[in-house]
Amino acid sequence: MTSLRFLHSSDLHLGKRFGQFGEETRMALQQARQEVLFRLAEMARAQDAAHVVIAGDMFDTETPSERVQRQALAAMGAAQGLEWWIIPGNHDSAAAEPLWTALQAHAPENVHLLLQPEPVQMAPGVRMLPAPCSHRFAGRDLTAWMDDCSSDPGSLRIGLAHGGVLEFASQTTNDGSGETIAPNRASRAGLDYLALGDWHGRLQVNERTHYSGTPEADRFKHAGRGQCLLVEIAGAGQPPQVQPLEVGQFHWQEVTLDLTPTTDIAAAIQDLLPADRSDWRYHLLRIRAVGWATPPQRLALGQEVARYAPEFCHLDLDLSDLGDEHQVEDLDLIGRGGALRVAAEDLMRACEDPALAEAERQVAAAALNRLFAYSQDEGEPGEPR
Repeated sequence: MTSLRFLHSSDLHLGKRFGQFGEETRMALQQARQEVLFRLAEMARAQDAAHVVIAGDMFDTETPSERVQRQALAAMGAAQGLEWWIIPGNHDSAAAEPLWTALQAHAPENVHLLLQPEPVQMAPGVRMLPAPCSHRFAGRDLTAWMDDCSSDPGSLRIGLAHGGVLEFASQTTNDGSGETIAPNRASRAGLDYLALGDWHGRLQVNERTHYSGTPEADRFKHAGRGQCLLVEIAGAGQPPQVQPLEVGQFHWQEVTLDLTPTTDIAAAIQDLLPADRSDWRYHLLRIRAVGWATPPQRLALGQEVARYAPEFCHLDLDLSDLGDEHQVEDLDLIGRGGALRVAAEDLMRACEDPALAEAERQVAAAALNRLFAYSQDEGEPGEPR
């Protein structure tokens, strides 16, 4: 009976620019992404897997630099005894003929670029059915042809595709119409396993249909480090054994900091930080503050984050959902008299005036917070002005 053991990965997005970050963070993330192929190869060897299947979006665009292309091919070619099986995804679709022609011209023997929806022999007794993305928006279910593709009795059937099975915004299944892959494609086509890409987090659709997620995380939406899947199939018709394996270098996480006007800011921030300080350089952490805070607390928040940020790959603070509570005693920290005190009192009244629109009260609150921060920069807290 034919058995198979392989790694399933997708959405490497080599060449991704990460333009939302500063230069140092951007360069670190780009380097980690380019090196993920070496880590996949090491993981495959450690797990005694002879194949890696990449379910689309190997590259972030249809025009990655020649450097990105050639270094990727070199990394895969260096993994002797390991076979790579790759389909185009929506970001690097087969419509990008110059890209795939160049890759074919330089691909080593162990790299298989699957550009047509036709079966290929993956190994003795194993047939792979690829569904490469012909265009960025195909307009149809590219896996439909698998239902009518026959195989020798007893052989394994592995599907490889890129696209949505779920309406990801609502996380509810649909009927597989349009571009969406039919959620029951594996059973309809008699597949032993359907390896999918497009969703950047690990997701099981059903027993035989899985998204691996990206091996190097790239957004806060999917917390943790990137993963690949170790898939083992004992024989045709046998349920696959699927094990997630952490392979990413950088850990992404968004945490919520729930504040009240009595919260000890320094202690609260400390409680949110990862335990292993030596590992902070591999963390991207976003702290989302919610609840209510006074101007001194807002100032302390910024100071605490600035204190720790240099030790992280990236650390930022999201204050968009944090409400303001202004107390009379806070005004003494701005000034006990004079023009600043008068301005602060006017702004505080505007913050609390129910006759004003919410947007106007928010503008007043923001101005009062800025005034407080400015006053603290100009002198010691509580110093008469």
